[in-house]
Amino acid sequence: MDIILKQDVENLGNKHDIVTVKAGYARNFLIPQGMAVAATPSARKVVAEVIRQQAHKETKAIEQAKGLAEALGNLTVKIGAKAGESGKIFGSVNTIQIAEAIQAAGYDIERKQIALAEDTVKELGSYEATVKVYRDIKATVKFDVVAD
Repeated sequence: MDIILKQDVENLGNKHDIVTVKAGYARNFLIPQGMAVAATPSARKVVAEVIRQQAHKETKAIEQAKGLAEALGNLTVKIGAKAGESGKIFGSVNTIQIAEAIQAAGYDIERKQIALAEDTVKELGSYEATVKVYRDIKATVKFDVVAD
C-alpha cells in the first residue's frame, strides 16, 4: 500500500515522502496515529504542489541566509567587560552578550545560533564566534572584548 508521510518516521522516510508499506501497518498504525495518509491521486497532487511551494520558499530563505552570512562575516562587534590590570576580565563573555551586541548592530540573531571556539572568553582581546544562520549556512563573526 502506498502512503504519504505527514511527518518524519524513523526507518521509513521523511515528511511528504511517498512510501510503500504493508497494508496492516498503514491501516492500523500510521494512518490512525496521524503519521500518514493514503496516497490517492488527489493526495499525490496536493503533496506535489506543497513540495513545489516549499522548494520556492527554500531558495528564497537560502538567498536571504547567504546575504546575512556575508554581512555578519564583515561585522566586528565590541563587547565591554570589567577587567583587571593584567587583562583578565571579571566573569566571562558568553553567547548571550555576543547575541546582544549583534542585535544592537541591527541583525536578528539568537544566542542559540552562536557557538564559541573556546568554552569561555576570560581575557581582553579579539575572538571569533560561529553563527548558524540557516541549516548548513554559517558565518564567522569577529568580536573584541574591551575594558569598560
